[in-house]
Amino acid sequence: MANLGNFNANEVEPTTSFDPIPAGKYVAAITESEMKATKTGNGSYLQLTFTLLEGEYKNRILWARLNLNNPNATAVKIARSELSAICHAVGVMQPKDSVELHNLPLVITVKLKKREDTGELTNEIKGYARKDAVNGQQPQAAVTDNTPPWKR
Repeated sequence: MANLGNFNANEVEPTTSFDPIPAGKYVAAITESEMKATKTGNGSYLQLTFTLLEGEYKNRILWARLNLNNPNATAVKIARSELSAICHAVGVMQPKDSVELHNLPLVITVKLKKREDTGELTNEIKGYARKDAVNGQQPQAAVTDNTPPWKR
C-alpha cells in the first residue's frame, strides 16, 4: 500500500491518449538530454527530448536516440550525422555539452513507423532543419540563454 497524501483527482487534469502524431514537420525544441547506457552495456546513446512548440500538438513530447558510443561504426556515423544536423538547425556548431542545444527552436520531420514487437504505429524523428529556413525568414543569431522559446 502507498500513501497518496492529499491527492484529489478533481484538482488534476487526467492524462489523455498518447496516440502518435501525424507525419509532418513540426517546430520543436530540445528540452532535456541525457547520456544513457545501451541495453547490452557496451555503448551509450544521447537521448534527446523534443517538445513541440506550436500548433495542434503543442507540448507533445518526442524522443531521439543518438548512438554516439557504439561498437557498430555505422550506428555511430548515423548518430554523428544527426547530431550535426541538429547543431546546424539550432546554430550551435561546437557544443561542449548537450544542454547548449536546449530551448532553441528547430523544425523536426516526424514519420510514422510500425513497431516490430507490437505492430503499433509510433513516431520517429527523421530530419532536422532551421526554423527560419522553413518560414523563409533571414537566419537569426542563435540564442544562447536558457529561456524557453515560448517565453522569448
